[in-house]
Amino acid sequence: MNIPAELKYTKDHEWIQIEGNIATVGITDFAQGELGDIVYVDVDSLDDTVGEGDVFGSVEAVKTVSDLFMPLSGEVIAFNETLEDAPELVNTDPYGKGWMIKIEISDNSQIEKLLNAEAYQKLVKG
Repeated sequence: MNIPAELKYTKDHEWIQIEGNIATVGITDFAQGELGDIVYVDVDSLDDTVGEGDVFGSVEAVKTVSDLFMPLSGEVIAFNETLEDAPELVNTDPYGKGWMIKIEISDNSQIEKLLNAEAYQKLVKG
């Protein structure tokens, strides 16, 4: 299981890469493995301001549909449109080409609540 040290994580299995005031968000290697083959990524919150913990979209796998939760409050400024034609990138490259959204962060204090790689690893290993 791959848990890059430079990223932040949530208890809902999203990863966050923060560059200045912009955060890139996707689901973790652990999450995609639990979901199985992903067939559709639905993000209907583009250009919306979404609060921390609120649903910003969903991921549909062969056997289940799972909500995606905002790790930080902010405006959804980009959706990875490549996923419309190639949702399997979430399985094959969850931390790279399988990213889902970019957020303009509205409350930097929320970053402190995110998990580091070590804390996330403890979470998934129980």
